[in-house]
Amino acid sequence: MALTLWFNKKIADPLIQILRKGAEPKQLAFSSALGITLGIFPICGVTVLLCGMAIALLGSHCHPPTVMLVNFLATPIELSLVVPFLRFGEALSGGPHFPLTSDALKKVLTGQASSELLFSIAHALLGWLVAAPFVLVTLYILFLPIFKVVVPKFRSVPLSPRKHLLSPSEVGLKVRQV
Repeated sequence: MALTLWFNKKIADPLIQILRKGAEPKQLAFSSALGITLGIFPICGVTVLLCGMAIALLGSHCHPPTVMLVNFLATPIELSLVVPFLRFGEALSGGPHFPLTSDALKKVLTGQASSELLFSIAHALLGWLVAAPFVLVTLYILFLPIFKVVVPKFRSVPLSPRKHLLSPSEVGLKVRQV
């Protein structure tokens, strides 16, 4: 029950508000693709800063709430892609294979693997840099038809039931009639 409330408050409700606010499907598709692409950056804790910089640079071309919400949702994906980006970067550069063993972790924690660790981070970044444009374009192509269908459906649903509001001229006419 608590998980459902958290999901509704943190994910579902903001998403519904985004869909109802009037952003265009192309902008939402691009913003979602951008949020995921930056959200899978292989250095944990940096993605919010990257999204903030992208929002500042792109201005009205992206929808900031969508970028940040999708960035948040991409966190589990980010964690699962660190090793594939590392291996992809190693393959691209022909660099040495960084061992992911308990001994390697022990070396990292004791500070004995500093140069090896820096090279592994560089390889993961290289893997992400090469993959990111393809991820962005692919996600945009996938999201665009979805948002073209979903956005009009949510715009047609009123935010809350409202009574018909009278214009000022109609109010004046009704007052004079009384």
